[in-house]
Amino acid sequence: MKISKKGEYSMRAMADLALRVGEDYVRIEDISRRQRIPEKFLEQILLQLRNAGLLESKRGVGGGYKLAKPPENITLADLLRIVDGPLAPVGCVSEWARIDCPEEDSCGIKVVMLRVRNAIVDILEETTVADVCDSSSRRRRRKSR
Repeated sequence: MKISKKGEYSMRAMADLALRVGEDYVRIEDISRRQRIPEKFLEQILLQLRNAGLLESKRGVGGGYKLAKPPENITLADLLRIVDGPLAPVGCVSEWARIDCPEEDSCGIKVVMLRVRNAIVDILEETTVADVCDSSSRRRRRKSR
């Protein structure tokens, strides 16, 4: 599994928004500048996340985006499935977009790829946007010492 730029940017943008929970809507321009994400690309990502129910948006003066759920309730698996699709390294082990394989019953690769998929999914399902923010905060504190 390779996380695309879109996947990476979605995680960074959601962490940025999570750090501003309780504030008004956050402008795309501000997220783009802080996270160094091209603004037009960020617009597409945020629209996709809004359509999936993870963000709320408001147009006009004072508009922008904010989280639709608490950051503790949004996993990295949720985000990546929305923007990048299935988390499985090969289609025959995917639970979201399973692809039948004629060699499935005798394939040793499937056994290994299932273990890889399970490890990836376990980590991403248990890691929330709030966890990412906590980890970033700890790293910044250590760096400033």
